[in-house]
Amino acid sequence: MVGVPGFGQKICSQRSFFVFCLVILVSLWPVQGLQRSIMAHPDEEPAAEEAAPAEAAASDDAGAAPQVTSRSFLSYVARACGFFWGPMFLLISFVLVALIMMNMLQVRRDVLLPAEFVEEFEQKLNAKDFQGAYEFARGDDSFVARVLAAGMSRLSRGYAESVEGMQEAGEDENMALEHRLSYLALIGSIAPMMGLMGTVQGMISSFDKIAMSAVSPKPSELADGISTALVTTLIGLMLAVPAMVFHSILKNRIQRLVLEIGMVSEGLMGRFAAIPKQK
Repeated sequence: MVGVPGFGQKICSQRSFFVFCLVILVSLWPVQGLQRSIMAHPDEEPAAEEAAPAEAAASDDAGAAPQVTSRSFLSYVARACGFFWGPMFLLISFVLVALIMMNMLQVRRDVLLPAEFVEEFEQKLNAKDFQGAYEFARGDDSFVARVLAAGMSRLSRGYAESVEGMQEAGEDENMALEHRLSYLALIGSIAPMMGLMGTVQGMISSFDKIAMSAVSPKPSELADGISTALVTTLIGLMLAVPAMVFHSILKNRIQRLVLEIGMVSEGLMGRFAAIPKQK
């Protein structure tokens, strides 16, 4: 068989080209597979790269910043007031409660103007037992009893002197009641001033930390002064408001009872109006 010239060389060259293409294809397959995976999931690698710094930053922040613990409002107020303002406000609150209770128990109708005393005193006057009525009034400790006793003691000088004696006794008793009540007004005036002093002290402390710090201070470093400034003002107002409210209520009650006691006293002693004034 006679071969065709160049045919074998052509087949060899085709085989060599085929083998070369197969080698190139096999060698490029992993790269194509990698490209295919990247094209199929384009955000996975950047997301992973971004998640790593984020996790590192979060871990750094978690390690640097302390965990905030919950606390009660009472402990916060005690810490903000400190060792000076805390005992001072506590003492004033105790005094305020004691004054309110004392005045509430004292400024009552059955204490200042007891109906039993008025009835028995009037019975003695109706029975012409003037000496017994005077002794009975002196032995009683109520407001109206002191007024009537002062009037009976001056009855021998005339009715006008008796009325003048009752007015003087009434003014003395009224002054005693208002004197005890005035401490509530005093607390109502002093408590806001003390709160203002705490406010000024707290602000001075905060600004002093800012001035003495080489860098900008943290908010936690300024919290003590600001807490003192706000809490002392709040406590001062909380003490002043009930003090002024009870002072106004009790003062109005005293004025009403004093007026009623004057009318009752003049009504009981009016039967002696015919007694002339002795010279």
